[in-house]
Amino acid sequence: MTEILPYLMFAALALFLGLGYPVAFTLGGISLLFTAIGLGMDFQLFTLLPLRFWGRMTNFILLAVPLFIFMGVFLEKSGIAEELLDVMAEIFGRVRGGVAISIVMVGAVLAASTGIMGATCITMGIISLPQMLKRGYQHELATGTICASATLGQIIPPSLSLILVADVMGVPVGDIYAGAVIPGLLLVSFYILFLLTYSHFRPQHAPGLSEAEIAQRDIRKLAWRILRALVPATCLIMAVLGTIFFGVASPTEGAAMGAFGTMVLTVFYRRMSWGVLKEVMYSTTRFCGMAFQIILGATAFGLVFRGLGGDEAIKNLAIQIGGGPWGVIFLSLLLIFLLGFFIDHIEITYIILPLLLPILTHFKIDLLWFCVLVGVNFQTSFLTPPFGFALFFLKGVAPEEVTTAQIYRGVWPWICLQLIGLACVLAYPSLATWLPKVIYQ
Repeated sequence: MTEILPYLMFAALALFLGLGYPVAFTLGGISLLFTAIGLGMDFQLFTLLPLRFWGRMTNFILLAVPLFIFMGVFLEKSGIAEELLDVMAEIFGRVRGGVAISIVMVGAVLAASTGIMGATCITMGIISLPQMLKRGYQHELATGTICASATLGQIIPPSLSLILVADVMGVPVGDIYAGAVIPGLLLVSFYILFLLTYSHFRPQHAPGLSEAEIAQRDIRKLAWRILRALVPATCLIMAVLGTIFFGVASPTEGAAMGAFGTMVLTVFYRRMSWGVLKEVMYSTTRFCGMAFQIILGATAFGLVFRGLGGDEAIKNLAIQIGGGPWGVIFLSLLLIFLLGFFIDHIEITYIILPLLLPILTHFKIDLLWFCVLVGVNFQTSFLTPPFGFALFFLKGVAPEEVTTAQIYRGVWPWICLQLIGLACVLAYPSLATWLPKVIYQ
């Protein structure tokens, strides 16, 4: 009976999450229940739990999480995203699909400035989606472009997802950040190539600017706007990523510099006020409270799961299935992809990855490479129905004529592009490992 308890524990978790119970409380409640069933009513195992909680809450790496969230929300309020979207739309406007390409470019810049998907999706949905629909863009193409561009923040540093993955897997954050740069840029290239190809064969779905709009452009004014929009964003990126990559600052210190930099930008764009500061602090506190509740619940779940022999059970199951290291990698990525339809990346990180770590170590799989693969895979979880967060964020700010079905249909080509990017990193590990070796060795 005790041999099947780890599997029953995992099945109970899937059942209660599927029924819609809150994640953090589900994790804690199942932990208590299976401690009583498998280890007796004295709950001695839970004497270790306060030490585990203390270790999580004093983790210096996790301090970067609230700082990056603070940075992302402030960036939304600074006005730099609006300026970038307008400027990029003018630069690429002559090209068919140019407005969509500009959204991808801005999504990449915002991802490299801060790793907050929700703020990026909402900002681009409010500013760009009405413009795209007014210009005659197909609803599916417009919504899919915005959702996919917003998810670039999950792989392009400084990604919050990668910080959490680094914490669980024991890989330096700087190494994972460096490893994620090339796969992130590869995805941006795939997105732009797709838009150029699609707009070539379906020009009516992705028109460019009209001749009258192009003729009205003031080149000098445009050049000043480019300078005003790109220079602050570039400086912010260098302040965060440059200092981390070149060893000047730790990821947490880089996040602190980025948070301060976004406050300066908000003052520069004359958007700073007590109301804005209060809203940013409230949003940061709310998101951090949710994230750390899940982390602590998953810590309790992992402690009990290991106490019941779950690590050995999962490792033995992987060995029995066969396939060696490649079989383990394929099944792990497939599991993460399928779970992304139903649960958030934070839950996957703190529930699934600790279970996979002993198996990956047993088969001597490069953890840096695997972490980057997980980061690419996480992007799909924000787009896959029914619980993709990017879909919810965009629907909340989309005009009434944009239906939920159109948003769902619009993201599938982009999910396929993300899976192609995942396959490329899987087939060529050097895409993830080359840059960290160049920087740190």
